[in-house]
Amino acid sequence: MFSSKWRRLKKDLKAALKATSAPLTTQEEKLVKEIRRITQKKNRNNVTRTMAYLHFFEKHPEIHWALLAHLVSRNAGWNMTDLKGEYLPKLLTGKEGIDFFVFLERGNWLIFQDAYPQLLLYDASLKHGRPLYHLLDALNVSKFMRPFWERFWESGNSEELTKALIVNEQHYIENRVVRNHLYMATVMDKVMFKLQDVLSMNHILFPYVTPIQQKIKLVGGTVHHFSAVDERILLGRSLYELLYGVRSRLDQIVQWSSAHKHTGSRKDYWPQLFNDVNETPPGHVHEMTVSPCKRKQTGLKIYSPRLEIVWEDWVHAEAETGDWFQSVHVLDMMKKNAKEFSGDIESVYCRTLEEIEFASQTKHTFFQNSEGRSEDRP
Repeated sequence: MFSSKWRRLKKDLKAALKATSAPLTTQEEKLVKEIRRITQKKNRNNVTRTMAYLHFFEKHPEIHWALLAHLVSRNAGWNMTDLKGEYLPKLLTGKEGIDFFVFLERGNWLIFQDAYPQLLLYDASLKHGRPLYHLLDALNVSKFMRPFWERFWESGNSEELTKALIVNEQHYIENRVVRNHLYMATVMDKVMFKLQDVLSMNHILFPYVTPIQQKIKLVGGTVHHFSAVDERILLGRSLYELLYGVRSRLDQIVQWSSAHKHTGSRKDYWPQLFNDVNETPPGHVHEMTVSPCKRKQTGLKIYSPRLEIVWEDWVHAEAETGDWFQSVHVLDMMKKNAKEFSGDIESVYCRTLEEIEFASQTKHTFFQNSEGRSEDRP
């Protein structure tokens, strides 16, 4: 049964590679235009696109990927505002901060403008009572996705569709962002090394509130080898399995997400530790006197601003054309077993906060040592 499924998928994908598009009717052209209009409106910035994912999931909870995209996009927003927060402005030059913001924003924008039309087309298909996935070509969506949306229409297999969307989104940004020479020199080889290898700032956090103690908890995973597309796909699948692995916790994560509008500030999930107002007086150094996880509410909180306060909406160039899907061998990435996350990210994240605070207070010595370590890398 297992092997017949993959044989069928392989056959469908081969057919998709060879398929040609038929001319659109007037009504179809109107629908495609409306989907593009709505997507452009919702893709204004990280806050608008992050909330668009959530609102879609609340309407269509069978599309698991929309919830995963919402949570990962929240983390992208937090990373964006960290660049203007308490610590990173002391560790990165102004140019490095802008370069990294543009890198994060471009990837976030690209994935949304590719994936959200697919979600809207699913919604339109439900309204019309028939699948409209022949319009994916007109929306410049990879040929890879049509067989999976058609299979989902028949089977309702949310897991298979989610895996396909993860494979698609990571390949979609591979050459457009990760392997783009504009970002490789300024971000991947420089800023990402500082923030990931040196400071371990590579955590994806899923917040929720425990029902009895009413205490904020964090689960998630850590990003390794961001530049490798296969590793990013396996990370996405691991996060998906963690998210949907425990039903009671999933419900609590959904409840928290619906109750807390995304602002880009880490205050959204940890108001006892972060504030969107800078409490550190000018000229003073913020000192974390206790472990963040045991931090009392009486001390100075870590500055984590709202996105709209520190970053203006970025005007993007049109997405680069071309379909990444050229071979059915990519199906192998859906067969591989994803790494199982324990989910226990809170203590690791707390140590990262302590490390980055220490680094911001001892920048010169810290990065002299880190540059020495970078020369030793293979």
